[in-house]
Amino acid sequence: MKLPRDLSGEALATKLGRLGYKQTRQTGSHMRLTRETPESQHHVTIPRHKNLHVGTLNSILVEIADHLQIDRAELLKQIEG
Repeated sequence: MKLPRDLSGEALATKLGRLGYKQTRQTGSHMRLTRETPESQHHVTIPRHKNLHVGTLNSILVEIADHLQIDRAELLKQIEG
């Protein structure tokens, strides 16, 4: 599945909210999102840029997919739906 080229950090944070990620803090132009479950916490840092670079977006999505133990394409389907 092809990555979106015009996704902002704010839009990505909103989409990740569907998976239970909530913004826990902001430092400068970066925000930290956290997903808490009874067993663990997962933190991810997202730049608050107008358009995320494709490599940055891919890195964030791969990290989240690894944590959730799903494929990156499946993760994209979940956050787009």
